[in-house]
Amino acid sequence: MKVNALHENDIIEIIFYACFAFFLMGTVMVLFFYFSRKKIIQKELEKKDLEIQYQKELLSAVIITQEEERKRIAQDLHDDISSKLNIVSLNSHLLNTPNLSREEVTEITANIINLTTKALDNSRKIAHGLLPPVLDKFGLHAGVEELCLEFRSSKVINVNYDNKVLFDMEENDKHLHVFRILQELMNNSLRHGKATVISILFENTKEGKICYYSDNGIGFDLDNNKNQKGLGMKNIQSRVAFLKGIITIDSAINNGISVVFNF
Repeated sequence: MKVNALHENDIIEIIFYACFAFFLMGTVMVLFFYFSRKKIIQKELEKKDLEIQYQKELLSAVIITQEEERKRIAQDLHDDISSKLNIVSLNSHLLNTPNLSREEVTEITANIINLTTKALDNSRKIAHGLLPPVLDKFGLHAGVEELCLEFRSSKVINVNYDNKVLFDMEENDKHLHVFRILQELMNNSLRHGKATVISILFENTKEGKICYYSDNGIGFDLDNNKNQKGLGMKNIQSRVAFLKGIITIDSAINNGISVVFNF
């Protein structure tokens, strides 16, 4: 009887320790999954915060760019167009001066015509900067062709342009962003990259329309945050984000730049 009682006590003890062990393991597993889940949620929140911060930076870049553009246009209008029209107005009043000779009238009239012509030319340039007429009337392909011709006319850079995409004129609003991206990239290649050759290619792929851009300039260090966070680069990234595309930039010192983005 004592032996049986001992066996029963041993069995009860084993069951107790087994239950306690399972309980302990269960508690450890619950705590493990709880803290793992908490860590995952924390990582997701951090990722969301980074995405929100990135979106804020892009939005800030767009606002700053818009404000800079407005200031430039206002300055052009004030310093150039407005000043010329003021002189035209003064010359017009001079025509009312009594006893003017024929030569003086001819000279004043010539000044008015000359200044008016210059004011018209400059107003066209300002309007072209806001919305290129060729892009508006004939689409992205014609707009990029004209842009390439303008850069080639500088005689310091050659532009190779190839297009294998048929652009829909109804998407001109979106294509204006593509045009501005290329404009920014080409300006950077010329002014900062010291490039002599630029290549642009449009192709259709499974991901949609893709633009390949490259130059043979001095390039820059991608690991330098200053290069990544420049206003021009933020402006480009914000436009690609607006187009719901993805941009990839590859560059190295003395090895030019390569940019690929879809839209």
